[in-house]
Amino acid sequence: MTERPGWAKSPPDLVDAFGRELSTMEGAQRRQMFGYPAAFVNGNLFTSLHQAAWVVRLPEDARTELLAQPGARIFEPMAGRPMKEYVVVPAELIEQPELLRLWLQRSFAYVQSLPPKKK
Repeated sequence: MTERPGWAKSPPDLVDAFGRELSTMEGAQRRQMFGYPAAFVNGNLFTSLHQAAWVVRLPEDARTELLAQPGARIFEPMAGRPMKEYVVVPAELIEQPELLRLWLQRSFAYVQSLPPKKK
């Protein structure tokens, strides 16, 4: 899919960081979604970029924990259309690869526990 009108491209350094982190995650399937880098497990999205945001899908307890961090928020790709299981990772965590990796692993484990997406 192509990028939607009005949506900015992700910054190159964020795209590079996404590629670096996902290259270490065995079992993650990388592809584009709405023109942005995304990663799936069993056909379900677990992380992606959207404009200048890095998004992870988490269960309720982990979502609450991440949302307590300054700068974290529920992902809302369009005004008034929140995606409740998805959280925007704060920039400070993205700048700390070891912490970012922990959140990516938690997201991957959660989504891996979900039923595979039917084709």
